[in-house]
Amino acid sequence: MADIEDLLTYLQRGRDAVVWKLDGASEYDIRRPLTSTGTNLLGIVKHLAMIEAGYLGSTFGRPFPEPIPWSDPTLERNADMWATPDQSRDALVDLYRRVNAHSDETVRTLGPRAEGTVPWWTAKNPVTVEYILVHLIAETHRHAGHADIVRELADGSAGLAAGNSNLPEADADWWGDYRSRVDDAASEFL
Repeated sequence: MADIEDLLTYLQRGRDAVVWKLDGASEYDIRRPLTSTGTNLLGIVKHLAMIEAGYLGSTFGRPFPEPIPWSDPTLERNADMWATPDQSRDALVDLYRRVNAHSDETVRTLGPRAEGTVPWWTAKNPVTVEYILVHLIAETHRHAGHADIVRELADGSAGLAAGNSNLPEADADWWGDYRSRVDDAASEFL
């Protein structure tokens, strides 16, 4: 069995990466859809708040104590994937942080072997806290990758975390040349 604190650390790294992608970006850039499916930075935060509240809340009989209106199944599809004009960056990030704290408390209170039921799953139930924690780590880091690409599309910012780009140290000219070499190699298959 994995150490629960190690798993929470990995989950927190993904959470922090997603929120960090909002830093320094304009209101427009955090909201605008930059893929054909509408993926946007603030929508990712909103979505993660909702799913984490469900997976580490109601799944284990510890529902998040605040309403999350966009989790209503009668709303339009993908209502959780974009921010309406009245939903502020600060409000959504603050909600996400409160959900994170509630989730961490659920994990620590119940322990890794506690069982619950994911109402929207049909293939695997019951589930353990540890199983859902691993699922959320994967889900959060997947969306952190989306956020990294969307932020790079928005304004060119890229990297893993504040103070750690996890990219080669190079100037804009080097990156331009590198991209050209990659494009040239791909063009061989046109």
